[in-house]
Amino acid sequence: MLRYDDPGIKSIDTIQRRDLPLRRARHQTRSDSGSIETMPSSLPDAPRSIAEIVRPPRIWEALVPVIALIAMIFVSVIKFETSAHVALILATAVAGGVGLWIGHSWRVIEEGILEGIAIGLKAILILLVIGMLIATWIQSGIVPIMIYHGLNLLSPGIFLPAACVICCIVSISTGSSWTTAGTVGVALIGVGQGLGFSLPMVAGAIISGAYFGDKLSPLSDTTNLAPAVAGSELFEHVRYMLHTTVPALLIALVLYSLIGRGSGGESSAGTVQAIRDSIASSFNLNLLLLLPPLLVILMVVFKLPALPALLGGTLLGAVLAGLLQGSTAKDIVSVIFDGFVAKTENSSVDELLSRGGLMSMMNTVALIIVALGFGGAMERTGLLAVLANAVLRFARNTGSLVAATVLTCFGMNILAPDQYLSIVVPGRMYRDAFAKAGLQSKLLSRTLEDAGTLSSPLIGWNTCGAFMTGTLGVSSIAYAPYAFVNLLCPLIAIVIATMGWGIVKNKSVGAGPSGESESRVS
Repeated sequence: MLRYDDPGIKSIDTIQRRDLPLRRARHQTRSDSGSIETMPSSLPDAPRSIAEIVRPPRIWEALVPVIALIAMIFVSVIKFETSAHVALILATAVAGGVGLWIGHSWRVIEEGILEGIAIGLKAILILLVIGMLIATWIQSGIVPIMIYHGLNLLSPGIFLPAACVICCIVSISTGSSWTTAGTVGVALIGVGQGLGFSLPMVAGAIISGAYFGDKLSPLSDTTNLAPAVAGSELFEHVRYMLHTTVPALLIALVLYSLIGRGSGGESSAGTVQAIRDSIASSFNLNLLLLLPPLLVILMVVFKLPALPALLGGTLLGAVLAGLLQGSTAKDIVSVIFDGFVAKTENSSVDELLSRGGLMSMMNTVALIIVALGFGGAMERTGLLAVLANAVLRFARNTGSLVAATVLTCFGMNILAPDQYLSIVVPGRMYRDAFAKAGLQSKLLSRTLEDAGTLSSPLIGWNTCGAFMTGTLGVSSIAYAPYAFVNLLCPLIAIVIATMGWGIVKNKSVGAGPSGESESRVS
């Protein structure tokens, strides 16, 4: 698990103040006796610190890569209807050019790019294993049996809110939105497609539920990371998050109920039985197939790291594919690499179950690498710090301070596209600002999760957005409007902070004997 104090995750201040002594150049010559003699160079003494030759970037310089990224993504994604990979690579080049312009060496910029990519290596490994897991779980019949029974149990009228609640329960139990999406989420996508729902709606409900639990579960890495960065206590942090997260979920469930009434239903009712019959005739739907998902969830609940838990689920799927479906070892290896291709008599089932495999995730892996490279260049050259400090200048009261934190977290998810950085960097930047305003640290830790954790899957080139797109097969642009919990939490956070509801002040700001007081802070 990535931690906030990992070497790969550095604060901007640390990066900007790092002292890289430049030694006086010397020549080495070999004497006749074979010994090495060091001769002083005629070059003048080098500066003692890199800070003496690198100037801080100006705001307009920091905006150049951002504007370039927005323009190139617009052209690539909107106009040319292609991926954002090339746009991110070119934006990284622009950020590197600005870094050279203000005095950084290419070596320093390259180190920043590599360190940025290193932050996402764990996510990349998990993503590759998820691709393998999806393939073996379809081949073995695990996903088909969940779809088969799901089509029978979940009616169109309650499907979207039920899908959200199911993902809430699983993610609270596991503490992982990724595990939730990669297991029950994949099955729910199939059920939704069978019921005739728009897949972006289904993906939005899955992501809302998955991130509700990810945000509140004490087992979640981000739930532990945010209070560690902000300086608050874990369970106090979890209780305080209920103020924003529970209202967001309740509103989301109402919205899912409303939009679910006009979707699926009669138009798909005639095809549901045909899909179930096709699945039953193509797979051996033994109840033993429900064991691997249960074991994966239990492994995560008992704090086994996600990577070995998911890999164990993949191996169980491969074993069951051989035992129950009659797949040969060659077939299993081929499916793990290239993905499963369904060959039934029902085209809808073929489309539904033809997916997964290691290679299916390569496009997403490439996107994560180039996006994190851009973020690393922006951070190492100090451009992110300038942009964030510019936002902080507009924070005049509690509401605007929370809004500035929300915007910074959202911006970090765009520019340094990793969920952990969107919590660590703003947390360290705004910690003193919250303390000077007399606000308890749990307000900062809650805001970091409201914005940093929940906005990450909404950005297509963020590690979380790329993972959800690759796993669920729906683009972030398509599902983002339906991820109601993720959209509502940051807005609710700003509103209640502006109104002063439940804002807790420190002792030094005139709190009562208890050390806390709830009042409106102007």
